[in-house]
Amino acid sequence: MKIELWYIGKTSFAYLKEGEDLYEKRIKRYLPFQKHMIPDIKNAKNMGAVQLKEKEGNVVLDKLKSDDCLILLDENGKHYTSVEFSSLLESKMQSSHKRLIFLIGGAFGFSDTVYRRANFKISLSKMTFSHQMIRIFALEQFYRALTIMKNEPYHNN
Repeated sequence: MKIELWYIGKTSFAYLKEGEDLYEKRIKRYLPFQKHMIPDIKNAKNMGAVQLKEKEGNVVLDKLKSDDCLILLDENGKHYTSVEFSSLLESKMQSSHKRLIFLIGGAFGFSDTVYRRANFKISLSKMTFSHQMIRIFALEQFYRALTIMKNEPYHNN
């Protein structure tokens, strides 16, 4: 099983990139993992939110395989504690899917077609964060979940 974190646009701040790289390196000690940046849509400033979401969604859908499990990081998704998320991740890793794709949308979220394709939605918080900050939060939770699975002391509970 391979886990991937997909996101729209590059990371603009060096301190966030450093954090992403730190957790990516830690995660790779446990399983195959990859981050995948989907480039910003050209001329996005000249588009409305719906059109931009559709174009971003088309890029995402073109890169998915039929046997991928697509999990959206979405404000309306289900909330989990870290221990519950670890259990969810462990169960998804036992599924028949070859890849678990966690997707962070652009500034306006996801298109209707991406919502229809998604297998699942989770929320990291009821608060709103920049999509660049969510990347590091998600990576930290992946790492935490893996240490919980292995009964390692990182989680402290």
